Amino acid sequence: MDRDELAPAIDHTVLGPETTPADVERVLDEADEYGMNACIPPCYVASAADSHPEVTVATVVGFPHGNNAAEIKRREGVVAWKSGADELDVVANVGRLKAGEDDAVSEEIAELVAAVPVPVKVICEAPLLTEGELRRACEAAREADAAMVKTATGFADGGATLDDVELMSEYLPVKASGGIGSYEEAVAMIEAGAERIGASSGVEIVEGAPE
Repeated sequence: MDRDELAPAIDHTVLGPETTPADVERVLDEADEYGMNACIPPCYVASAADSHPEVTVATVVGFPHGNNAAEIKRREGVVAWKSGADELDVVANVGRLKAGEDDAVSEEIAELVAAVPVPVKVICEAPLLTEGELRRACEAAREADAAMVKTATGFADGGATLDDVELMSEYLPVKASGGIGSYEEAVAMIEAGAERIGASSGVEIVEGAPE
Protein backbone atom coordinates (compact mmCIF):
# COMPACT_ATOMS: atom_id res chain seq x y z
CA MET A 1 0.00 0.00 0.00
CA ASP A 2 1.58 3.27 -1.11
CA ARG A 3 1.32 6.70 0.51
CA ASP A 4 -1.49 7.93 -1.71
CA GLU A 5 -3.62 4.91 -0.80
CA LEU A 6 -2.80 4.92 2.89
CA ALA A 7 -2.97 8.61 3.83
CA PRO A 8 -6.77 9.06 3.40
CA ALA A 9 -7.30 6.12 5.78
CA ILE A 10 -5.36 7.81 8.59
CA ASP A 11 -7.01 9.96 11.26
CA HIS A 12 -3.97 11.91 12.48
CA THR A 13 -4.82 12.41 16.14
CA VAL A 14 -4.11 14.67 19.09
CA LEU A 15 -6.48 14.23 22.05
CA GLY A 16 -4.40 14.40 25.21
CA PRO A 17 -5.47 16.46 28.23
CA GLU A 18 -2.63 18.93 27.66
CA THR A 19 -3.40 19.52 23.97
CA THR A 20 -2.75 23.15 23.07
CA PRO A 21 -3.90 25.20 20.07
CA ALA A 22 -0.37 24.90 18.72
CA ASP A 23 -0.56 21.10 18.94
CA VAL A 24 -3.78 21.12 16.96
CA GLU A 25 -2.38 23.51 14.38
CA ARG A 26 0.60 21.18 13.87
CA VAL A 27 -1.62 18.14 13.40
CA LEU A 28 -3.85 20.00 10.95
CA ASP A 29 -0.84 21.22 8.97
CA GLU A 30 0.55 17.68 8.82
CA ALA A 31 -2.81 16.24 7.84
CA ASP A 32 -3.07 18.79 5.05
CA GLU A 33 0.47 18.16 3.85
CA TYR A 34 0.18 14.37 3.77
CA GLY A 35 -3.47 14.03 2.75
CA MET A 36 -4.67 12.60 6.08
CA ASN A 37 -7.73 13.38 8.17
CA ALA A 38 -7.41 14.93 11.64
CA CYS A 39 -9.01 13.96 14.96
CA ILE A 40 -8.90 16.76 17.51
CA PRO A 41 -10.56 17.87 20.78
CA PRO A 42 -14.02 19.45 20.49
CA CYS A 43 -12.93 22.85 21.76
CA TYR A 44 -10.72 23.35 18.70
CA VAL A 45 -13.16 22.24 15.99
CA ALA A 46 -14.48 25.68 15.03
CA SER A 47 -11.03 27.19 14.58
CA ALA A 48 -9.85 24.09 12.68
CA ALA A 49 -12.78 24.28 10.29
CA ASP A 50 -11.91 27.92 9.61
CA SER A 51 -8.17 27.48 9.23
CA HIS A 52 -8.11 24.13 7.39
CA PRO A 53 -11.39 23.70 5.51
CA GLU A 54 -9.80 21.18 3.16
CA VAL A 55 -8.98 18.72 6.01
CA THR A 56 -11.61 16.20 7.11
CA VAL A 57 -11.96 16.94 10.83
CA ALA A 58 -13.20 14.36 13.32
CA THR A 59 -13.77 15.04 16.97
CA VAL A 60 -14.81 13.05 20.03
CA VAL A 61 -18.02 12.86 22.06
CA GLY A 62 -18.29 11.63 25.65
CA PHE A 63 -14.52 11.29 25.71
CA PRO A 64 -12.74 9.44 27.21
CA HIS A 65 -15.00 7.44 29.53
CA GLY A 66 -18.36 7.47 27.73
CA ASN A 67 -20.49 7.73 30.85
CA ASN A 68 -21.99 11.16 30.25
CA ALA A 69 -25.77 11.44 30.23
CA ALA A 70 -27.25 10.55 26.86
CA GLU A 71 -28.67 14.04 26.38
CA ILE A 72 -25.26 15.59 27.02
CA LYS A 73 -23.68 13.34 24.41
CA ARG A 74 -26.35 14.25 21.89
CA ARG A 75 -25.93 17.97 22.56
CA GLU A 76 -22.14 17.70 22.47
CA GLY A 77 -22.33 16.00 19.09
CA VAL A 78 -24.69 18.60 17.68
CA VAL A 79 -22.46 21.44 18.88
CA ALA A 80 -19.42 19.75 17.33
CA TRP A 81 -21.18 19.27 14.01
CA LYS A 82 -22.44 22.86 13.94
CA SER A 83 -18.89 24.00 14.74
CA GLY A 84 -17.63 22.25 11.62
CA ALA A 85 -16.84 18.63 12.54
CA ASP A 86 -17.07 16.27 9.57
CA GLU A 87 -17.18 13.09 11.70
CA LEU A 88 -17.89 12.21 15.34
CA ASP A 89 -16.23 9.48 17.43
CA VAL A 90 -18.52 8.76 20.41
CA VAL A 91 -17.49 6.61 23.36
CA ALA A 92 -20.00 3.87 24.15
CA ASN A 93 -21.21 3.57 27.74
CA VAL A 94 -19.13 0.59 28.86
CA GLY A 95 -20.70 0.46 32.32
CA ARG A 96 -24.21 0.09 30.94
CA LEU A 97 -22.99 -2.52 28.48
CA LYS A 98 -21.41 -4.56 31.27
CA ALA A 99 -24.66 -4.24 33.23
CA GLY A 100 -26.52 -5.82 30.34
CA GLU A 101 -28.31 -2.60 29.38
CA ASP A 102 -27.67 -3.06 25.67
CA ASP A 103 -30.88 -1.29 24.64
CA ALA A 104 -29.83 1.83 26.55
CA VAL A 105 -26.42 1.76 24.86
CA SER A 106 -27.98 1.44 21.41
CA GLU A 107 -30.67 4.06 22.06
CA GLU A 108 -28.08 6.58 23.23
CA ILE A 109 -26.03 6.11 20.06
CA ALA A 110 -29.15 6.20 17.88
CA GLU A 111 -30.15 9.56 19.38
CA LEU A 112 -26.82 11.03 18.35
CA VAL A 113 -26.90 9.44 14.89
CA ALA A 114 -30.37 10.89 14.30
CA ALA A 115 -29.33 14.35 15.51
CA VAL A 116 -26.44 14.94 13.09
CA PRO A 117 -25.94 14.51 9.33
CA VAL A 118 -22.32 13.38 9.64
CA PRO A 119 -20.84 9.89 10.18
CA VAL A 120 -20.78 8.64 13.77
CA LYS A 121 -18.12 6.15 14.83
CA VAL A 122 -18.68 4.26 18.08
CA ILE A 123 -15.65 3.72 20.31
CA CYS A 124 -16.24 0.34 21.93
CA GLU A 125 -13.18 0.43 24.22
CA ALA A 126 -12.33 -3.16 23.38
CA PRO A 127 -9.48 -3.48 25.96
CA LEU A 128 -12.12 -3.30 28.73
CA LEU A 129 -14.49 -5.86 27.20
CA THR A 130 -14.76 -9.62 26.95
CA GLU A 131 -15.32 -11.07 23.49
CA GLY A 132 -19.01 -11.42 24.21
CA GLU A 133 -19.28 -7.85 25.44
CA LEU A 134 -17.41 -6.57 22.39
CA ARG A 135 -19.83 -8.38 20.12
CA ARG A 136 -22.76 -6.86 21.99
CA ALA A 137 -21.21 -3.40 21.71
CA CYS A 138 -20.84 -3.82 17.96
CA GLU A 139 -24.41 -5.08 17.70
CA ALA A 140 -25.63 -2.02 19.61
CA ALA A 141 -23.70 0.27 17.27
CA ARG A 142 -25.06 -1.49 14.19
CA GLU A 143 -28.63 -1.32 15.50
CA ALA A 144 -28.16 2.41 16.09
CA ASP A 145 -27.13 2.88 12.44
CA ALA A 146 -23.61 4.03 13.30
CA ALA A 147 -21.18 4.37 10.41
CA MET A 148 -18.22 2.61 12.02
CA VAL A 149 -16.96 1.01 15.20
CA LYS A 150 -13.64 1.99 16.72
CA THR A 151 -11.41 -0.18 18.88
CA ALA A 152 -10.30 2.12 21.68
CA THR A 153 -9.80 5.62 23.02
CA GLY A 154 -6.13 5.01 23.73
CA PHE A 155 -6.72 5.92 27.37
CA ALA A 156 -7.56 2.43 28.64
CA ASP A 157 -4.81 -0.12 29.28
CA GLY A 158 -4.39 -1.48 25.77
CA GLY A 159 -5.24 -0.51 22.23
CA ALA A 160 -6.12 -2.06 18.91
CA THR A 161 -5.46 -5.76 18.35
CA LEU A 162 -5.77 -7.78 15.17
CA ASP A 163 -8.25 -10.13 16.83
CA ASP A 164 -10.48 -7.25 17.88
CA VAL A 165 -10.40 -5.74 14.40
CA GLU A 166 -11.29 -9.07 12.78
CA LEU A 167 -14.21 -9.55 15.17
CA MET A 168 -15.53 -6.01 14.88
CA SER A 169 -15.37 -6.05 11.09
CA GLU A 170 -18.10 -8.70 11.13
CA TYR A 171 -20.52 -5.95 12.18
CA LEU A 172 -19.45 -2.58 10.74
CA PRO A 173 -16.44 -0.90 9.12
CA VAL A 174 -13.66 -0.57 11.71
CA LYS A 175 -11.40 2.25 12.82
CA ALA A 176 -8.39 0.71 14.55
CA SER A 177 -7.01 3.04 17.20
CA GLY A 178 -4.66 2.74 20.14
CA GLY A 179 -0.96 1.92 20.01
CA ILE A 180 -0.50 1.94 16.23
CA GLY A 181 2.81 3.64 15.55
CA SER A 182 4.29 2.28 12.33
CA TYR A 183 3.45 1.60 8.71
CA GLU A 184 3.75 -2.14 9.28
CA GLU A 185 1.32 -2.05 12.21
CA ALA A 186 -1.16 0.05 10.27
CA VAL A 187 -1.07 -2.26 7.25
CA ALA A 188 -1.56 -5.29 9.51
CA MET A 189 -4.70 -3.67 10.93
CA ILE A 190 -5.99 -2.91 7.44
CA GLU A 191 -5.32 -6.47 6.34
CA ALA A 192 -7.27 -7.66 9.40
CA GLY A 193 -10.27 -5.63 8.27
CA ALA A 194 -9.78 -2.03 9.40
CA GLU A 195 -10.83 0.71 6.99
CA ARG A 196 -9.50 3.59 9.07
CA ILE A 197 -6.50 4.03 11.39
CA GLY A 198 -6.48 6.46 14.31
CA ALA A 199 -2.98 7.37 15.43
CA SER A 200 -0.92 10.21 16.84
CA SER A 201 1.92 8.86 14.68
CA GLY A 202 0.21 9.58 11.38
CA VAL A 203 3.27 11.19 9.81
CA GLU A 204 5.54 8.29 10.76
CA ILE A 205 3.01 5.79 9.42
CA VAL A 206 2.59 7.53 6.07
CA GLU A 207 6.33 8.18 5.66
CA GLY A 208 6.91 4.47 6.18
CA ALA A 209 4.81 3.67 3.12
CA PRO A 210 6.36 3.33 -0.33
CA GLU A 211 5.89 6.36 -2.55
